[in-house]
Amino acid sequence: MTSDAQPDIPPPATDPWKGLRGVMAGTLVLEAITVLLALPVISAVGGGLRWWSILYVVGLAVVMFLGAGLQRRPWAIPFNLALQVALLLGGFIHLSILVIGVVFVAVWVFVLFLRADVKKRMEAGLLPSQRMSGA
Repeated sequence: MTSDAQPDIPPPATDPWKGLRGVMAGTLVLEAITVLLALPVISAVGGGLRWWSILYVVGLAVVMFLGAGLQRRPWAIPFNLALQVALLLGGFIHLSILVIGVVFVAVWVFVLFLRADVKKRMEAGLLPSQRMSGA
């Protein structure tokens, strides 16, 4: 019976995932910039920078910048969440990295909530581009 109801729901006229991919890419870019801005904090307050801490922080930021361009891939969300785990693990370098990680984990939880909401609305035919004109 569910298959009978599905044809009644029109497909979205525009790609609803395009905007969400843009949000995810923008979030990764902002996150990378924030991570790089932690370098002066680590240098001044964290007892100085070591070669391995610079490599970890800059490497993580570079992977985030590169990952922003990969949001069309089917593995983009697991990749983004793995970056969050790597950022949280950066707390061993300095507390500021851990704080940045906690803040951005909250942002990514919100992005996943938005994704679930768009998916639910699309399946129910409630997206603005799915509504019948004149109804």
